[in-house]
Amino acid sequence: MTGEAHRFAFRFDPVFRPALALVGVRPATAWVGVDRAELVVRFGPWQLRTARDNVVGVAPTGPYRWWRGIGVRLSLADAGVTFASSTAAGLCLRFAEPVPALLPGGWLRHPGATVTVTDPDALARVLTARDGD
Repeated sequence: MTGEAHRFAFRFDPVFRPALALVGVRPATAWVGVDRAELVVRFGPWQLRTARDNVVGVAPTGPYRWWRGIGVRLSLADAGVTFASSTAAGLCLRFAEPVPALLPGGWLRHPGATVTVTDPDALARVLTARDGD
């Protein structure tokens, strides 16, 4: 990552922490990073990386039912990916060009991603700010 970097932690609901830790998702391994050039989502062993200007939209989402809001999930409706550690709230990111995240080798590409960071509004502000804002 280059330039001024922002890092957003995932919100962890205490009841789901042990199950997420079993698959390698812990506060130290789950975060969203944004700088002038790039967006990186790390969620345990999964990673999504794309150019910042590939993010063409953001929308607040949630709250979620636990079976839709915890863990890694592929949406059968639109092929989007969810990285979730909380049922409280999240942010849906839309991409101009779909990006790989779930499978190695880029076999599956996602037009969007939902992340349950602690401050979805702040992440939205950073992603929608123009250079110099």
